[in-house]
Amino acid sequence: MINFVCLVLHNKRSAQFKKYLFIYLFIYFLFSPSVNYKVTGRDSLVFLVDASKEMFIKGEDGEPSNFDITMQCVRSVYTSKIISSHRDLVALVFYGTEKSKNPRNSFKHVYVYHDLDEPGAKRVQDVEALRGERGARLAADTMGSGEVSLGDALWCCSNLYSDIKLRLSHKRLMIFTCMDQPHGGDSTKDRQARTKAGDLKETGVVIDLMHLMKPGGFDVSLFFCDIVSPPEDESELGLQVEPCGKLDDLQKRVQAKQQKKRAMARVNLCLGEGMNVAVGVYANAVTARKPSAIRLYRETNEPVHSKTRTFHTQTGSLLLPSETRKAQVYGNRQIVMEKDEVDTIKKFYDPEIFLIGFKPMEKLKLHHHIRPSVLLYPEEQQVTGSSCVFAALLKKCTEKKVFAVCRYTPRRNYPPRFVALVPQREEVDESNVQVTPPGFNAIFLPFADDIRKLDTPQFPTASDVQVDKMKEIITKMRFKYRSDAFENPVIQQHYRNLEALALDMLAPESIEDFIMPKVEQIDRRLGPLVDEFKELVYPASYNPDSKPAAKHRQDNEKKPKVEIPEAELRAHIKNGTLGKLTVPVLKEACKQFGIRTTGTKKQELMDALIAQMAK
Repeated sequence: MINFVCLVLHNKRSAQFKKYLFIYLFIYFLFSPSVNYKVTGRDSLVFLVDASKEMFIKGEDGEPSNFDITMQCVRSVYTSKIISSHRDLVALVFYGTEKSKNPRNSFKHVYVYHDLDEPGAKRVQDVEALRGERGARLAADTMGSGEVSLGDALWCCSNLYSDIKLRLSHKRLMIFTCMDQPHGGDSTKDRQARTKAGDLKETGVVIDLMHLMKPGGFDVSLFFCDIVSPPEDESELGLQVEPCGKLDDLQKRVQAKQQKKRAMARVNLCLGEGMNVAVGVYANAVTARKPSAIRLYRETNEPVHSKTRTFHTQTGSLLLPSETRKAQVYGNRQIVMEKDEVDTIKKFYDPEIFLIGFKPMEKLKLHHHIRPSVLLYPEEQQVTGSSCVFAALLKKCTEKKVFAVCRYTPRRNYPPRFVALVPQREEVDESNVQVTPPGFNAIFLPFADDIRKLDTPQFPTASDVQVDKMKEIITKMRFKYRSDAFENPVIQQHYRNLEALALDMLAPESIEDFIMPKVEQIDRRLGPLVDEFKELVYPASYNPDSKPAAKHRQDNEKKPKVEIPEAELRAHIKNGTLGKLTVPVLKEACKQFGIRTTGTKKQELMDALIAQMAK
């Protein structure tokens, strides 16, 4: 195709012919199935909730109804969206209602509670009002329960998407119901719903089913297997057969579906000459921090945007970016470099992961972990066949118990790092929800300069009896660690306070600090082991509650001065190693030679000493 185009353009053709040719090429590449374009924009999510009478039936032993569980889950997603991605669009639609409320009131028994818009405090309050017994009564008074027509509900959701003028990168629709045959066997309504679901899928809407527990079980093969969209890729959770009976299970499934996985980078894994596999780099864990403060203008309460400009120190004129230079002092000379030269110095390799070799797993030590690892997963859309080669490499590394040593350059102008690619198998829980994804964990390896040799102080060596007693204590204290079981209490309290202010609550919700040790449970587990260990290690007069006596400094005790001979100082200046001296040493040298300096920065002290010694 490309050769044909080049041949035609080299011939002398009319301008009209070339115009039609370019239009044809544009249409060809736009609709060609082999070309994949990633659209950027906002994510959107529509909750389509069944409001029939069966959803309001409470479970055994006073358990909440399916409608109450759904509203708790929707509220959780609303609040998480406000914190993590407040620009996303969310909507809440009920079907099977007695009353109707939708654009132009075109559909009966469909109630649009929230249009597609950004989540806010008012919407959270609206969903909160639908929880519990009072919420069930409010839903009965506001919407009621009536005839079910899932086809009309899907058509209404399609209109919600068509009314949005913003660019959407991902469109998802979640159906919450406990009825495996919503139309009671009506073939006409079933056919209408299947047709409308197919139309939605063709427009890029992903339909998911969050089916809830009901007496007799939920059979997805009766109707909903034709409604739900297939998984977008191998990493996505498919249609689950077992229904959700608890809030935690439902929240896990919703989070696994609505949380969009975004790659930190997409690079090629180079296995050899001409053998490249496209992989995406994903963060396994990200440190949660409180959002930074936003400065507001006092009069209008609008965010203040800061701008940095550079001025000439002598003339005061504004300097453009092209007029600035960067300099580095080396060997008593100031080397000035252009921006292009600095970029060239910073560039080592093109972004890639280059395979160097393999090593046994026992060669990877615990002290090699210097920062959180990242996960590598194949990108089939970038290079065809990447998943097959990646899966084969993962299988062989797991069988042979080896890890791959690679050179990783995440992006341009970034220094390369050496990483160890450790194979990781997929793990799922009882609900068939993925707990651990398959792929390679890229562990960043330290350089030789990163590992320090410390002179550890000498302490008395513990006896074998003391060591055995401590082993018993450690065995009793062991438990299965889960990272999601411990939340940062400071961040949790911060968001609880913001939530209370936004929702006009009297007081923020109380949080439980899971980091604090459970003393009573520890005492029950250990029993007399702690007292036995104390008797073996500490003397009889030891009291852990007593404070040690404070050490008083003598009046005549002073900090020793750090002096440096003039000859040694001149040698440092001559060899260009003056920067290796610490700031206290440089300050003392300035006092020693009578140099007055107002600056406290290291470079200012060095410049003053160099100027003094040059006289």
